[in-house]
Amino acid sequence: MIAPRRILIVGGYGTFGGRVARLLANEERIVLLIAGRSMARAEAFCARYAGTQQMLPCLFDRTGDIPGQIALLRPDLVIDAAGPFQIYGDAPYALPRAAIHAGANYLDLADGSDFVAGIGRLDAEAKARGVFAYSGVSTFPALSSSVVKSLLAEGDRPETVEAGLSPSPRADLGLSVIRAVASYAGLPIAITRNGGLAVAYALSESRKAHIAAPGRIPLGQRRFSLVDVPDLTLLKHVWPDLRNVWIGAAMNPSWLQRCLNFCAWLVRLRVALPLERFAPLMLRMRNFFARGEHRGGMYVRVSGRDRQDQTFLRTWHMQAEGDDGPFIPAIPAAAIVLRWLDGRAPEPGARPALQILELEDFAPFFRTLAVTHGIRSETPNAPLYRRALGDAFERLPPALRQMHDRPHSRTVSGRADIERGKNPLARFAGAIFGFPPEGRDVPVRVTFDVRGDVEIWQRDFAGRRFQSVQTMGRGRNAGLIDERFGPITVGLAYDLDGSGRGYLRVRNWRVLGLPMPRWLAPGGETYESERDGRFCFHVEIAHPLTGPIVSYRGWLADGTEA
Repeated sequence: MIAPRRILIVGGYGTFGGRVARLLANEERIVLLIAGRSMARAEAFCARYAGTQQMLPCLFDRTGDIPGQIALLRPDLVIDAAGPFQIYGDAPYALPRAAIHAGANYLDLADGSDFVAGIGRLDAEAKARGVFAYSGVSTFPALSSSVVKSLLAEGDRPETVEAGLSPSPRADLGLSVIRAVASYAGLPIAITRNGGLAVAYALSESRKAHIAAPGRIPLGQRRFSLVDVPDLTLLKHVWPDLRNVWIGAAMNPSWLQRCLNFCAWLVRLRVALPLERFAPLMLRMRNFFARGEHRGGMYVRVSGRDRQDQTFLRTWHMQAEGDDGPFIPAIPAAAIVLRWLDGRAPEPGARPALQILELEDFAPFFRTLAVTHGIRSETPNAPLYRRALGDAFERLPPALRQMHDRPHSRTVSGRADIERGKNPLARFAGAIFGFPPEGRDVPVRVTFDVRGDVEIWQRDFAGRRFQSVQTMGRGRNAGLIDERFGPITVGLAYDLDGSGRGYLRVRNWRVLGLPMPRWLAPGGETYESERDGRFCFHVEIAHPLTGPIVSYRGWLADGTEA
């Protein structure tokens, strides 16, 4: 019987080290050594999360005798999840060097550009000992470079990479993350710009972008500010045609982000001291003012020229719900551990974690978490719903795909049951918009009039007609479908659930183009589904002031082409 491999996780009970341990908690081929400077916290973590394999608490102090501690613990693999790696002092590679000399493999979750790029100085030592040592085994660059690779086809020449990370406002980031960001705020950093290396200033330049995982409710538009991550310079080593790389992070609420931008500018202008000493205060403020949906996400956008020398633009979006977001930086390390245990270890040597994983390596972990991801391509003249759903369109049931995948005008017909609200205000609103009267098994015809990027839906319920106009949302509504009923426009998210239903969720609304309070938005459960091979619809329209206005449910099938 093969003895279990011993994995030492430094910072093993912390924000990200703890999640690496939890992802591996049921792996029987390993023993996890949960290490840090507090034995009490290590013991408490092991008692709470121990899985089917052994999980042992250990003391480990980076400021102490590192080689002696490693010799005592005898790990086969060391994972450094402590950080912040930007401020590891005069001997930043003491831990990986000690691991290599002891014959142990090494991974870290670093995201500091200089630290990750500098791991290569240990390459000869790692090869001599026959071990691997990878730095940056985290969101950037391990996940991000895997995503860029997945967005490229054979012969593509990427010219621009842009990416952004937006954690949930209620995510447990930990003090080390805030200290890392504060350590470089307002300071010069290297960046790939206009085909060469240039100097930029961290957190002092920003841009807006949206995160909209296909088939899910988008996070919406965020303000991202430039952060110091290895991708800014290292991606060009893999793809020499790259001219511009820009990576940002977004904080919620947005006013806190703007405060951080202001402080970064003060540091840049040498009006204020470096912000690192204020990291504990920044963390307390962030936690105190945490507001908004408990959701986070990431996007990666790649543009360039394909093998036919045509331009392309592709974007990958990922969203994580609730407390699952902070697992994302931990997944690359867990994925490499599984490959190592399966006999597919990385080549010996020390190098940044660029393209050491395929995006498929993340899939088993994404499936166990509330994580959704997918690709959106800018395809000219594609049908509205194909553009709105990206690659999630292929997950629609056949009847839904058939209904939404035609770029030309057509008419379909079916039957419907209709109910009307009883409130006088609801009846008045229904009359204004021309909603049909109550009825059972009412004949219905829907004509889809396609005019470029616009679809006009003309509904006819036994002679009572009303229509709406649907377009792709833009700006703050990017990733949504805008549906206009007269003066009212509603921003709808197409939310595809596991049963094959496609829910249309109201995210915002406008009257004559003016944004209105969301709590006053019209609502009701609205979804599409397939039953007996037919396209089925269930529509409810209600308002907080009137209650139910109208609901209709039924089915549609192909009629005549218009």
